[in-house]
Amino acid sequence: MNWDDVRVFLAVARTGQILAASKRLGVNHATLSRRVTALEATLKTRLLVRRPSGCELTAEGEVFFAAAERMETEMLAAQSQVGRIDTAIAGTVRIGAPDGFGVSFLAPRLGRLMARYPELKLQLVPVPRSFSLSQREADIAITIERPEQGRLVSSKLTDYTLGLYASADYLAGHGTPRTVDDLKKHRRIGYVEDLIFTPSLNFSAEVMRSWDASFEISSATGQTEAVRSSAGIGILHNYIARQYPELIRLLPETAIRRAYWTTYHESARDLVRVRTAVSFLQELVTEEHSIFV
Repeated sequence: MNWDDVRVFLAVARTGQILAASKRLGVNHATLSRRVTALEATLKTRLLVRRPSGCELTAEGEVFFAAAERMETEMLAAQSQVGRIDTAIAGTVRIGAPDGFGVSFLAPRLGRLMARYPELKLQLVPVPRSFSLSQREADIAITIERPEQGRLVSSKLTDYTLGLYASADYLAGHGTPRTVDDLKKHRRIGYVEDLIFTPSLNFSAEVMRSWDASFEISSATGQTEAVRSSAGIGILHNYIARQYPELIRLLPETAIRRAYWTTYHESARDLVRVRTAVSFLQELVTEEHSIFV
């Protein structure tokens, strides 16, 4: 069995598309397709169902995918032991992050990492509701909860806080709430309740029993923009809200605390580009620790 064919199969299985896998590996998509076919011929079974919209694993493909990941882990370990591990800080690293942290914090700062390592290519993508670490839709995932399942390597990146905010214009027109009970008299902004996919995002429950938002937005940056536009009062990330002088912190004694975690698959443990990116993320939050408290 050709290891390169297995590596190609893993890329297709994780991306769900031959074209996307070919871009990730830097291999012509026709060549990549032939390699998957060759692997299926070697195994005498069909691993993938290919459709115009993408590829799906067959039952046999699911079994082989698990075995291929174990093979990948062993291969990386073997390379490390004989000194042939990936030592070049080059190639692509895809980072999945929540929109608030990704857009407001990482996007303006990741250029420093590319400046250090010109051969490194970075991809910053949102972590969607159905994000799957097991299929490695990113090399590094930043989440607000530590994943409990899968062969993953996780570490806390930073704690952070959220608070109540309104724009100066909104307060001038509607008055300033002095107590949590006063919030009931104001327009409130929050998440779309049926799209809250983790209890950690239910910030409002820690402020008042029924937030009952009149404007629901499933995006931290979207909520920030809505509050800035004087649409109402919202629970915003402090490190984002402090960037806008027109936003006023309300009831500062009401603070919500959460944490960001970095996670990657254990088979990527020996990839220098992944370890370098994780270290850089920790470097960034350590340098700017004060903005997260």
